[in-house]
Amino acid sequence: MFMTSSSIGKKFVQAVSGAFLIIFLLLHGTINFFSVIDTFTGKFGSPDGLFQKGCDFMALPIVDIMVPVLALGFLIHIGYGIWLTVQNVRARGGFKRYAVASKGAADSWSARNMFVLGLVVLGLLAFHFTHFWAKMQLQDFSGGEAENPYMLLLQTFGNPWILAFYMVWFVAIFLHLTHGFWSMFQTIGWNGGKWFGRLKVIGVIVAAIIVLLFVAAAVNAFVQANFLQPGLLESLRA
Repeated sequence: MFMTSSSIGKKFVQAVSGAFLIIFLLLHGTINFFSVIDTFTGKFGSPDGLFQKGCDFMALPIVDIMVPVLALGFLIHIGYGIWLTVQNVRARGGFKRYAVASKGAADSWSARNMFVLGLVVLGLLAFHFTHFWAKMQLQDFSGGEAENPYMLLLQTFGNPWILAFYMVWFVAIFLHLTHGFWSMFQTIGWNGGKWFGRLKVIGVIVAAIIVLLFVAAAVNAFVQANFLQPGLLESLRA
């Protein structure tokens, strides 16, 4: 089968599933950033806040269908990446770092360590699920009652150690995306001299935007929980 037996087919699956990952992260990061906007509008923690409305939007039936599709693309990307790496190791008779198409493409540290970065992203993803997904989206799917999103932000990122773990995760996502973005387009043939340089720059910009959306929401929640509104968490729990 082309998608599993051909090297081009394998790379194509990884590229398409990577595109799902980027879309998923952009959507997720944008909604998280709404909580930062709520801080400036005085609606952080309010049922009328933009972040609350974004979470309500994510609970709509049409989005309930879209989110699993995006998440499936994410899981395929992870699983396929592991599978390809194992195949590369077996084919070469030993461990070598993530295969890249050319030496020029392997100049960056992230390009040479995509598998390691992927494992870091995957490992902390499970950590993330216990804080948010299990208490919000899973409750929507199962017919339960989702917890207050502002409360989850405050109780998660209000802890400096948990915030530090998430920062490591965000850095790993950034490094993974900076290579993955241009590699995705290289797979479909956009690897000429001019486009290669442009795509690397665009990849850094896209990765930076995505990660900054997440970082801003996390740091803002930490500041809210510990400095600006230290009593808000308890009032939301009541």
